[in-house]
Amino acid sequence: MTVTEPYTSAAAQARQATEKSIEAWRNGAKTLADQLDQVTFPTIDLTQPVARYFEYLQRAVDFNRDLATRWAELVTTLSGSVREQAAKVTGIVNEQTDTIADLTVKQAETVEQVAKKQADRVEQAKENQAQQARAAERRQARKDLAQARERYESLTKAELADQLAERGLPRTGTVEELIERLVVADGE
Repeated sequence: MTVTEPYTSAAAQARQATEKSIEAWRNGAKTLADQLDQVTFPTIDLTQPVARYFEYLQRAVDFNRDLATRWAELVTTLSGSVREQAAKVTGIVNEQTDTIADLTVKQAETVEQVAKKQADRVEQAKENQAQQARAAERRQARKDLAQARERYESLTKAELADQLAERGLPRTGTVEELIERLVVADGE
C-alpha cells in the first residue's frame, strides 16, 4: 500500500458524495419540474431558496477542491506526524461529506414537499370553483323553471287544457301536470 492511497481514496469518496448530492438534487428538481408541468398553480418565488442551495453546493465543491489540492500538496511532503494529522483530517472530511450529502437530499425533499403542497392547494381551489359553478347552475335552472311556469300559473285548468290541445298534447292530469307539460313543450 502506497502513502497516497488513503488520501486518494478519501478524495474519491468526497467526490462520489458530492456527485450523489448533485444527483439527488437533479432527481428532486426533475420531480418538481414534472409536477409543475401537470399543474398550474400560483406563482411561487423559489429564487432565494434555489440561490441559497446553489451557494451551498458551490461552497461544498470549493471545500472539496481545496481539500483535494491540499492533500495533493501534503502527499509529496508527508512525514510521520503529518501523516497522523492527515488521517484525522480524512476522518473529518468524510464526516463533513456525509453531512453535506444528507443536507442536500433534505433540501431537495423540502422543495418537493413545498411544490406538492402548492399543487394540492391549487387542486382544492379548482374543486371549490367547480362546486360553486355547479351550485350557480342549479340556482339558475330553478330560476329559469320558475320563470317558465310563471306564465301558466295564473291560467285555469280549462285554459291550460286548451293550450295543450292547440299543441296536440294530452289534456288530462292535475293543474301541476298540465303546467309541467306546457313548460316541457316550450323547452323543445
